[in-house]
Amino acid sequence: MDIHHVRYFLAVCETRNFTRAAEKCNVTQPALSRAIQQLEDEVGGLLFRRERNLTHLTDLGNLLRPRFQSIVDELSGVRQEASRFLCLEDAHVKVGIMCTIGPRRFTGLLTDFNMRHRGIQLQLVEGVPLGLSELLEAGEIDVAIMASSDQFPERFDVTPLFRERFMLAFPAGHRLSQYEAIPISAIDGEVYLRRVNCEFNDYLSDVCDACGVRTQDSYSSEREDWIQNMVAGGLGICFLPEYSAVIPGLQVRPVTDPEVSREVCLVTVAGRRFSPAMATFVSAVKSYGWAAPHSGIDMRRIA
Repeated sequence: MDIHHVRYFLAVCETRNFTRAAEKCNVTQPALSRAIQQLEDEVGGLLFRRERNLTHLTDLGNLLRPRFQSIVDELSGVRQEASRFLCLEDAHVKVGIMCTIGPRRFTGLLTDFNMRHRGIQLQLVEGVPLGLSELLEAGEIDVAIMASSDQFPERFDVTPLFRERFMLAFPAGHRLSQYEAIPISAIDGEVYLRRVNCEFNDYLSDVCDACGVRTQDSYSSEREDWIQNMVAGGLGICFLPEYSAVIPGLQVRPVTDPEVSREVCLVTVAGRRFSPAMATFVSAVKSYGWAAPHSGIDMRRIA
């Protein structure tokens, strides 16, 4: 069934005249008549009674008119939605964010993006690298921002954004406050609080083992705020990414001998076509001034 035939039918319904309907649809009257006849053949019955200059809908025509009108209205709505989407007036992008990444370095990007592209709505989906990778591959999210202690799989395109050091967090008055930068060997024997979702847990354990450091594992939690509160309360120390937000009562220093850092990356599926909104977001992330100075953790103050 041709959509043009449906439009011709509705034009005849409106004008009750084949000639005027043909003019309205910008076709010849014989072409419109043939189209109506083909439509009648499709539905299996007459749609109009032609009586000289008067044209009337049959019962079948009256029955099908609202259905045909609904089809045309729905198609018009589809085109309008597609136009708004393609013109970035009503588009959505799902962005996976690794849960251990703090918001400090992204607030400026998100603010700038919102001001420039108010028609694009960003939905932030938090997760661990494995979970985000699965969502990305399945198309449940459009893009991910994350880090990995290993290489990313070849199925992903990876763009490094910025480097972030690991810090040691401890309570006010702790002996580690004497250091400007804390060598790994200095934490030997300390009570350690484990951030369960940290993708560098195994790597940090290997670094400690290589330095002959043994810590006393005490508490562990998926909640960053719980771990930080327990550290501030004097229950132990923990490793913390440089750009994490820190709670009041926490002191931090960078890790040294060796220094430990991670590279936060923009990750997409290799070969997958971008929607206009996604392409706009990816371009904004890549062109953002990540290399410019950003306020990380103040190492000398009690947060």
